[in-house]
Amino acid sequence: MLLDVNATFAAVLAVLLAAAAGVVALARLGRARDTLLAGARAAVQLVAVSLVIGWVVRSVPLLFCFLVLMYAVAVRTAGRRVVPAPGRGWWWAAVPIAAGVLPVVLALVLTGLVPVKGITLVPVTGILVGGALTATVLAGRRALDELEGRWGEVEAGLALGLLAREARLEVARKAAADALLPGMDQTRTVGLVTLPGAFVGMLLGGASPLHAGAVQLFVLIALLAVQAVAAATVLELVARGRIVRPRAGEAGEGPVTAAR
Repeated sequence: MLLDVNATFAAVLAVLLAAAAGVVALARLGRARDTLLAGARAAVQLVAVSLVIGWVVRSVPLLFCFLVLMYAVAVRTAGRRVVPAPGRGWWWAAVPIAAGVLPVVLALVLTGLVPVKGITLVPVTGILVGGALTATVLAGRRALDELEGRWGEVEAGLALGLLAREARLEVARKAAADALLPGMDQTRTVGLVTLPGAFVGMLLGGASPLHAGAVQLFVLIALLAVQAVAAATVLELVARGRIVRPRAGEAGEGPVTAAR
């Protein structure tokens, strides 16, 4: 066992969470309350999920319902991060997450690499959905930020005869590509800088280092594919004006809407 779950464990977690919130408050990086709520929410959710997984692994229908719930929460989270209220089109976050995750999961199940069992399918799908969520949020936010800051260049492209989609892509593509950097860096430095969770978990479960390394490599490569598809898809949605932000003082409108 990596950690003993006891009173000391709970006390250390509380101190670390309070320290994180304190640094956020002192450095004015945001609201300390958000950090505390995130930690408390994580604790409640992990306890609940631990109990639910022990139940759903016994039934394939319940397993798929749980996977759909994971996907729905990811869509809601990504959509609201990319397009805060009262922006329009947050539900389009469902497309890049599904486009990245669904083909990979289907390929793994159909080839038999991952059996249709909760004990394996839930963690693998969860890792992939989490990767797609991160890529969607980062690519979407960076693309929209770039369009807002460089809208004059979009208008210049339109004046030169570019289509609205092409003008937006010229401005937003490089910024959206930054969403792939965390995954790239993690893959490049694995084993040298970090030992990711799948590798450590396999070792703790009694697997050989070689087997654990193979599983971790599989996860990292799958994540690269998922995140690339998610980032490319959300960039396309932004370029086509499906995902937009409101202008200051306006509900549901934004500079991206202006060139439709």
